[in-house]
Amino acid sequence: MTRIPTPARLLAALAVSATLVLSGCAGDDLDDDKSGGGGGGDGEKVTIASQDFDEAALVTEMYAQLLGDAGYDVETQLVGQRDIYLNQMPDNIDIASDYLSGIADLVNTQANGADAEPISSNDTQATIDAVTPLLADKGIELLDASPANSQNAYFITEDYAEQLGGATALSDLEGESVTLAANKDCPGRADCQAGLEDVYGITVAKFLGTGFASQQTYDSVLNGESDLGQTGTLDVTLEDRGLLLLEDDKGIQPAQNFIPAVGSDFIADHEDVADMLNELMAALDNEKLGELLVRVTVDRESIEDVAGDFLQEEGLI
Repeated sequence: MTRIPTPARLLAALAVSATLVLSGCAGDDLDDDKSGGGGGGDGEKVTIASQDFDEAALVTEMYAQLLGDAGYDVETQLVGQRDIYLNQMPDNIDIASDYLSGIADLVNTQANGADAEPISSNDTQATIDAVTPLLADKGIELLDASPANSQNAYFITEDYAEQLGGATALSDLEGESVTLAANKDCPGRADCQAGLEDVYGITVAKFLGTGFASQQTYDSVLNGESDLGQTGTLDVTLEDRGLLLLEDDKGIQPAQNFIPAVGSDFIADHEDVADMLNELMAALDNEKLGELLVRVTVDRESIEDVAGDFLQEEGLI
């Protein structure tokens, strides 16, 4: 989907912070005082966690407003890495707003070691089938996957693309030696540093753990500290920043459908929560999310307002 940049949007995109703080976020230590039982809200506490970049924060806010509207007392926590909240499930965290292959890869390496054969692929159902028993061992299960599928992606400056003869895809960087700015869990991952090196033949001479789609990552590439930066396929700010998204033409990115991960005991007692979140997942798609992210990351509307507008427009609240 082509978006036409404007000067106002350019200034907003350059000014926006990649980390949004949701109102009502918890502190570092989650309160594990659950009231237990029932379902249907009635002020019962629900703790939701996810990662702290715009896209994840927006969908997490949808979860929070949806459950809050149903009468639950919702607490959210956004953190830098998935393992921080996954390791607190299901005892201290009830629900994670997550991505399919991201959670599958982490659970697989936790269960089978860093050198385990990957269980994720670009086949959504096959990935769900593979990770389900590993999550069950942790007392966690998945609800319905959304059609919205946000995969990792990589970008370079337009100037660097010209130096490479008009690069548009990752394969155009074959044989290049680069500094990579990405999330801290990137080294060793088949959809990140390992895939770039083993599949695309790109030498990652230096790695900087600046974060996924963070302002630090954008700045690192823009100021020449890094050659290649990590973001997501729904990133709507790149063109206005003078950056170019590279096509994953050899397909190293697995299915990253938005999907709720929930504590098995919690969801057994709260079928209403499953119904609400499944309906939300069905309502999301990449086109809708892309437009919503324009409002958040470019137009600088509050994440709470954008999430609330979407839920109301879809008749979910």
